Amino acid sequence: MTETNQQAAAERELTRRKVVVAGGATVAAAGLAAGLGANAFAGDASTGGPATDACYLLTTETTEGPYYIDADKIRRDVTEDQEGIPLMLALKVIDAETCRPVRNAAVDIWHCSATGIYSGYEDMGNGGGGGTPPTDAPTGPPPSGGPGGPGGHQEPTDDERYLRGTWRTDKHGQVTFRTVFPGWYRGRCVHIHVKVHVDGTWTDAGYEGGHTCHTGQLFFDEESVLASAEVEPYSANTATRTTLDEDTIYPDNGAEGGLLYLRYDERHIARGVHARLTMGVAPDENENG
Repeated sequence: MTETNQQAAAERELTRRKVVVAGGATVAAAGLAAGLGANAFAGDASTGGPATDACYLLTTETTEGPYYIDADKIRRDVTEDQEGIPLMLALKVIDAETCRPVRNAAVDIWHCSATGIYSGYEDMGNGGGGGTPPTDAPTGPPPSGGPGGPGGHQEPTDDERYLRGTWRTDKHGQVTFRTVFPGWYRGRCVHIHVKVHVDGTWTDAGYEGGHTCHTGQLFFDEESVLASAEVEPYSANTATRTTLDEDTIYPDNGAEGGLLYLRYDERHIARGVHARLTMGVAPDENENG
């Protein structure tokens, strides 16, 4: 390659990098707008990230955990009758290589209740404690691989499906869920599970075909969790709590690892929390956790 060609190539690469960074800033701004909607809080606590979120970074893949159920509950509001702090979860799914939104993807979320119970597995008690009541710390061993750990899938014990649901990303790659702030159980920090499915077909019955391109978990900072622990019914949960730093699944790499940007009134977290995150995925990959 001649010196002139080398210089031209370097200039093109510099331009490409500028476009990537600018795209990241746009994504971050769009994510904030989607996460907050029309309800910003006065005197709030916020872990909103910098405007230069790197959209070309893949969001970390983590274990699926033992409590996934492909239930085809196509809904944005997964709360059902569960008590807890209202949580608005706004996610934006982008192609980590091109920074373009991933449209018409099926996004699954599932998480435990305020007292640490997973629907479909109520007999497991708080985090798999062998039938231990929700407000007692489990004394028995966790299920194979541990709650949310690398062990095999557990077969459901009941027909409950609260705090689980699937919804479709729009033309901007955005999807929003209404749920409650998750509680905790022995051995894990507070988290939400998430999957992204692409290349399938939306029908009246739900989402069919395609493949899973991302399996991960979404995490909450310690300040928000401590604030939630002062509110009923979280305050009734006596299970030993694992902090974010103690958790063996959280990759300790901020938003790239699934750490949510949160916004809430720090004096009245019980009024509700808005959470948002831009997730970079590789649509052509198979990531089943």
